[in-house]
Parts: sequence; C-alpha cells; structure tokens
Amino acid sequence: MIKTAIAGASGYTGLELVKLISNHPKASLEAVTSNSYQGKAFTDIFPSMRGFESLVCTPFDAVALSSKVDVVFLALPHKVSMAFAPKLIDQGIKVIDLSADFRFDDAKAYEAVYQPHTAPKLLEESVYGLCELNRDRIRSARIIGNPGCYPTSILLPLVPLLKEKLISPQGLISDSKSGVSGAGRSLSLTTHFCEVNESFGPYKVGNHRHTPEINEVLTKAAGEPVSLTFVPHLVPVTRGMVSTIYAQTCENVAEKQIREALNKWYENEPFIRILPPDKFPNMSHIKGTNCCDIGFHLEPESGRLILVSGIDNLLKGASGQAVQNMNIMFDIDEKAGLDWVQTPL
Repeated sequence: MIKTAIAGASGYTGLELVKLISNHPKASLEAVTSNSYQGKAFTDIFPSMRGFESLVCTPFDAVALSSKVDVVFLALPHKVSMAFAPKLIDQGIKVIDLSADFRFDDAKAYEAVYQPHTAPKLLEESVYGLCELNRDRIRSARIIGNPGCYPTSILLPLVPLLKEKLISPQGLISDSKSGVSGAGRSLSLTTHFCEVNESFGPYKVGNHRHTPEINEVLTKAAGEPVSLTFVPHLVPVTRGMVSTIYAQTCENVAEKQIREALNKWYENEPFIRILPPDKFPNMSHIKGTNCCDIGFHLEPESGRLILVSGIDNLLKGASGQAVQNMNIMFDIDEKAGLDWVQTPL
C-alpha cells in the first residue's frame, strides 16, 4: 500500500485528491495538512466527505511525515511549494507538486513570471509530469512538476504533431475556456458569482503565466523556438475546460496523416480519447473523468488544422493527473483509482 499525505488539502485540488486517494485500491491517506484549518476535521471543511474521511488537518512537518508516508502531494499555491519540497526530499519522501514551482527546465523562465526560485537544484531534477509524454522519466523521478490545466489541454494534441513534423511551429493559437474552479477556492472579485454568472470573456490576454510553461514544452517537441498565442476565457460553469487550437499544416499533409499520427501516439493510452470524424469535445462529456478528448478538422483549401481538446480541469488538469503520476512512480496499474466515469446529470 502506498502511503500518502496531502499538503494544502483545503483547496479544490486538495479535495479531489482526498476523494481519489480515499477510493484508491493501492494507496492510503495518512495525513492532510493545512495552515488555514489547523486542528479542524477535514469533514468540517468539506461536509460532503462525512463518513468517508476522518482525518484532522495538521501543520506541515516534513520530519513527522517521514515516518508515515511514501509520497506527498503539494496542493499549494504557486511560489509556496518550493519551500516545502526540499524538506520532503531530504526525508526520502517523493513529491508530486501541483503548483508551477517545479514544472520548468529553465529557472529563468519560471522567474520571469513568478519569483526568484529558492530550490534551483531541485528544479533541475524535477520531471514534467505529462504522463503520456514523459512516462519513462516519471518512473524513476523523486519529484514531479504536475502540469497546469491549460497546458495539459494544449500540449496533448500539439506535441505529437510537432514531433511528427505535420504542423508548422509558427502561428500556433489556442483559444481556451475554463470553468471557474480553475481559479481556486480563495475569494476574489473576478470569480464572485455575480461577476461570473451569465457572463463570458477573456482574461490575462498576452500575459497569462501558463504561456511560458506551454512554450517550453512545445519548443522541445518542435526542436526549434515556438511561441504560441494563448487566450484564456472564463465561462460560467464550475468545472471543465475546452481548448480550440489553430495550426498550419506542413505542405501536402492530409487529414488521414493527422489521424494516423494521433492514433499512433495515443492508441494504447487509457485516458486519451481520439474522437471520430466530425465529433468534438464537450465539457459535459469529460467532467468527472481523467480523460482528455481530442477532435480535429482540417480545412483542405487553407491547410489550417483546427484541434479541439477537452479535460476536467480538476482531474486530468490537476488531481487526477497527479494520481496517475503516483501510479507510474510506484509501478502500479496506471488506471488504479482513476478508471471510472462520474456521469453528470
């Protein structure tokens, strides 16, 4: 049995992790930590968990955790995890970080959009936890930088096509829409019900902090610099994410080649669903799953490829992918604890 703890369990991704681990056949939840809710029962924070989880939130203590757990999920804000992760690694505990602190290869790229990195040596060691693309490196990793939700939805369709030289690395555009839970549980005016309900619009156009994360991975896949234009939008739903991505195909590339490439990369992947022709992802079809749905259309006259991907931003975009990473790290069935569909009404 894999013994786990969740640091920062009082947020939305923390709650999803508690649900997933509580129902995992080969993992147990030994501790939950929260600075905001120290001494409170987890069920006082999330009454929906009454009868399923009886843990009390404790302060973070790496030494105390070392005698209890094999791996810790850091469900902490960006710029906070880097202070916690080294203490856990020093105690021989594996780390899966859901913030951006260990997603980058280049510390300067991280620092350009966040802050000076206080654990650069550990950053050099961390593995970007996009499971389907980095599985071999994840198996032997001590620390995983769990990808962001927008990057997951954009990278999974694009990376295979860039590696296969089927699309140009120039002129890539992603028009992405996310449910409000992507902003986290903390209160803010922009996610207030009255501001979001019956509303729709872009935000952080041209300066969203996920853009450098996306560009770093795309550049590695293409073997040359890539700069994607990324425009996120907030939609008045709780969870779910759909990205519509525009790319220019290379000369004489046909729709059949696009489908063959995506099928080749993902035909044995349990959580990637390549949709049939003329079918496209829908938020209601991926909510409650760890799946990424991918559909596409090629305009033969212009050679413009329209890719559409959909994920549940709290599962494949965060906690579900984190558990998938854990399964790979501990060499158990990758689908363990994740092979279900919670069908929305």
